[in-house]
Amino acid sequence: MTDGTTDLQALAAEAYIYGYPMVFNLDEVDRFSRKGMGSLAPAPFNEFSHASKLAGPDDPFVSVNNDTIYSVAQLDLSGGALLLTVPDTDGRYYVLQFVDAWTNNFAYVGRRATGTGAASYLLTPPGWDEEVPLGATRIAVPTDVASIVGRWACAGPDDVPAVRALQEDTHLEPYWTASGEPRGLPTHTYIPDDQPELLFYEKLRARMAAFPPAPADLTYQQQFAPLGLLDLQTPYAQPEPELAAALRAGFAAGKEKVEHESTHGDSPEQNGWKLTYHAFDYNADHFEVGTLKDPQWIYTDRELGRMGRATSARTALWGNHAYEAAYAMAWNDGDGQPLEGEQSYTLRFEKPPPVDAFWSITMYDLPDYYLVPNPIDRYSIGDRTPGLSYDDDGSLTLRLQPQRPTDDKTAANWLPTPTGRFRPVLRMYTPHAAVFDGTYELPPIRRS
Repeated sequence: MTDGTTDLQALAAEAYIYGYPMVFNLDEVDRFSRKGMGSLAPAPFNEFSHASKLAGPDDPFVSVNNDTIYSVAQLDLSGGALLLTVPDTDGRYYVLQFVDAWTNNFAYVGRRATGTGAASYLLTPPGWDEEVPLGATRIAVPTDVASIVGRWACAGPDDVPAVRALQEDTHLEPYWTASGEPRGLPTHTYIPDDQPELLFYEKLRARMAAFPPAPADLTYQQQFAPLGLLDLQTPYAQPEPELAAALRAGFAAGKEKVEHESTHGDSPEQNGWKLTYHAFDYNADHFEVGTLKDPQWIYTDRELGRMGRATSARTALWGNHAYEAAYAMAWNDGDGQPLEGEQSYTLRFEKPPPVDAFWSITMYDLPDYYLVPNPIDRYSIGDRTPGLSYDDDGSLTLRLQPQRPTDDKTAANWLPTPTGRFRPVLRMYTPHAAVFDGTYELPPIRRS
């Protein structure tokens, strides 16, 4: 093997890590707009799709939450600005999270960020320089295509009608100066599905050109020219054998590294939990309404940020910054042993997680991080779960196991586990500072 081929493989692996979040993200954008997902019907660009129930196993999306009802809109501002209006939620928790094509969280609207009163926001494309209408707040969108991921707190089936009313009062419409037809996602040259490596790099080539990143990353992209990623025409339909071999090897190496870093990365650990509180801090360039431009929440090392962005897309696409919702994930119990569906576990909270909104534990399978059907249709458990049984000292002991516990008191605290390996996620919505400074410590998951 020549040194040149080896160098191309290493470069292709780096390009995979860099490009995976955008390629995967925009594949999901395409899926939502054309096919929908479970409880979310398909909706064209610039229209909301509102779910009418909490997500479940019929919603195959990586680490989908079971705490809130979703409202999702895929944005295409290539035709002009959009006007977003939100209703008065009368104190109810909600968040509209804005995610650009590169998966940067660049804005938030909702109870923590902007309050719960009625409001209007003008969403503007790159390069827009017109006046903002009176009473509206501008949100500059970094890429023509982006996503709004909305989450509405829902206390259960009886609360759904109230959420549905709020959803129906949430609107997107073209601003009156919009004059063009949205272009949608860029087309790419046909590559057969049985060549996934070449298809990946072709999608990355087309999408890099359509959605330029921040200037610092534009400079970084120049190194990928030997791979053909900066070419105006595709080199991947009939690639040179040396290039094709390098791309296939680099794809495999990059994918393996992302998978490894997803479970063995350098996130702090606490009693078996990986504290992914800073998993979404890779946005270092775009800070609009509701974001915190604070060094605590920004990767200073762009290389670490690029890997963090890839692992976050792999394990929790469209997750929030921790100041909106903090996530902790566990692959192992408190003794370092893998979590197995054949075992029974307990999780004892002496004190509940300190939050302004609410908290929950949600159960996912591996390796897809999907919700899995269970006999009682319970996919998460937390402070809003009806009928929880607390101990006399005020502590709460949860049961994570495949079979229903034998006594009713324990069964009230049961979160069913799937067969095989699994991964629970603790979500803390609007967490207190104690979560981040270590004052509050997460308890270990123990075999029972």
